[in-house]
Amino acid sequence: MAKYFGTDGFRGEANVTLNVEHAYKIGRFLGWYYGQKRASGPAKVVIGKDTRRSSYMFEYALAAGLTASGADAYLLHVTTTPSVSYVVRSEDFDGGIMISASHNPYYDNGIKLINYYGEKMDEDTIMKVEAYLDGYSGEIPYATKEKIGQTVDYAIGRNRYIGYLISLATRSYRGKNVGLDCANGSAWMIAKSVFDALGAKTYVIGDEPDGQNINADCGSTHIGNLQKFVKENHLDVGFAFDGDADRCLCVDENGEVVDGDKILYIYGRYMKEQGELTGNKIVTTVMSNFGLYKALDAAGIEYEKTAVGDKYVYENMVSNNYRIGGEQSGHIIFRKYATTGDGILTAIKMMEVMLEKKQPLSKLAEPVVTYPQVLKNVRVRDKKTAREDTAVQAAINRVSEALGDEGRILVRESGTEPVIRVMVEADSLDKCQEYVDSVVRTIIERGHQEA
Repeated sequence: MAKYFGTDGFRGEANVTLNVEHAYKIGRFLGWYYGQKRASGPAKVVIGKDTRRSSYMFEYALAAGLTASGADAYLLHVTTTPSVSYVVRSEDFDGGIMISASHNPYYDNGIKLINYYGEKMDEDTIMKVEAYLDGYSGEIPYATKEKIGQTVDYAIGRNRYIGYLISLATRSYRGKNVGLDCANGSAWMIAKSVFDALGAKTYVIGDEPDGQNINADCGSTHIGNLQKFVKENHLDVGFAFDGDADRCLCVDENGEVVDGDKILYIYGRYMKEQGELTGNKIVTTVMSNFGLYKALDAAGIEYEKTAVGDKYVYENMVSNNYRIGGEQSGHIIFRKYATTGDGILTAIKMMEVMLEKKQPLSKLAEPVVTYPQVLKNVRVRDKKTAREDTAVQAAINRVSEALGDEGRILVRESGTEPVIRVMVEADSLDKCQEYVDSVVRTIIERGHQEA
């Protein structure tokens, strides 16, 4: 298991958990590693960043490490995670790096590694990076003389990505009033350009980044602002992105949230109608709402459930040749067009369905009735021991039997903390609360709670 890198990169508080030396050494290793694999010429690595103050520091540290090892570092500057993926897979790059902590507050940051195919880096390479970070793999030689790498301003790559997004629209957006919340992050200079070019009358909030206000009371994690904005300005639809714009949540014309589950339903059903839903399946995670599955059953659409994390969703899609999958949080993968979640692409796809079917977003989302949900976290001494305790398992089974086909219980271990997460979905909030409390109470009574 990786020590530093989780399912979405190496993330933590800047210069505390993740510091500038980590970034330099990651650049040093990747510059050397790609150089060994490339048949001729220097390795080429593209770097993007979000708007956090620390992103500039990490960008320079990564570029210094790459060039010191003989690789050329191509700088996209402020851009989205999916744009880095697009540039890597569509041009002659060995890999990519995105500097972002996604939806986290500004003082956190992260380093996401992207492989030659524009996908998240494989576990084997991640382990090699970590071995170098911990000093287990020896020293790497410095490049000298003409072998020293160079940095290249590559804003043109971001512009090509914008052109690619525009090319995917099936109709003009003329006559549509669209709201965008760019989270004071990566979508800041891209989303409005796309929607303006497609003819929409575009209204934007969260587009004044100052290095510290990314995700601050804005974007997909604070969608109330966009809900209010859409209603006050009588807009047709609104789209909210997170810090690096790989997620999107929607707001319909009435100001109601259309989350990732509803997005999956809307576009999955549209694909089925078009005869494009491979295997008649959508890929979800275990955290998708019970209401989504009820709606998919009614529409005759099948589904897969993976562990939490878009990495697992994508792996399932590739293994089975499925074309759409994602998470409730709005991280949606349209595999025909991208190898990662892409918030702006998701917005374009929602516009496509609205325009092709001539229906408002509220009508398209109507069949998905979201079930009430209660989630509680319990800090425990040992996650595995707590979850596998026979009394805890019995409590879980009692709830599952009581819910039958009208709800569900999910008990899982946190991937990053000493925490057991207990979640229940049912037809009433009171019932959810009662059943969650019964399992949590058993965990505590059995002495598993951390002192």
